[in-house]
Amino acid sequence: MAEEPIDLIRLEGQGNSVVLRITGSERRDHPHRPDVLAGEFRIDTPFVRGGLPTRLLAGDLRQWQQALDMLDAGQDIAWRADTRAPGLFIERDEDDDRCQVTIRDDSMSLTTVTVTVPLADTWFDDAYRRLDLALETWPPEED
Repeated sequence: MAEEPIDLIRLEGQGNSVVLRITGSERRDHPHRPDVLAGEFRIDTPFVRGGLPTRLLAGDLRQWQQALDMLDAGQDIAWRADTRAPGLFIERDEDDDRCQVTIRDDSMSLTTVTVTVPLADTWFDDAYRRLDLALETWPPEED
């Protein structure tokens, strides 16, 4: 039976949303290469709406854990910034509970979208729960 999609990342509010939805696992042709997770970034605002397919490796989930820890500590983050995959950048607004979320695709669509969304402290509990659910559903293999 196929697993249900999981929203690994969900930032939303004030009419804007950025979601990274994992839709399942894909087998690779080569037996010595680990499976990948198929997913899609979904951006929805009153001005722009779109999706960008992506794939994730086990290392991406581990790095998302580290990025969450940094973001929770008040730092800005750049996740998958130096890869061929679309990158996610989150800059916290020091004056209130908002952040600028940027999805940058330097390899396929050559497009960058930045969205402002709320980032309350309660968001982090949900973000860690989403990550745990993804790791339980698709236990990581070595990259």
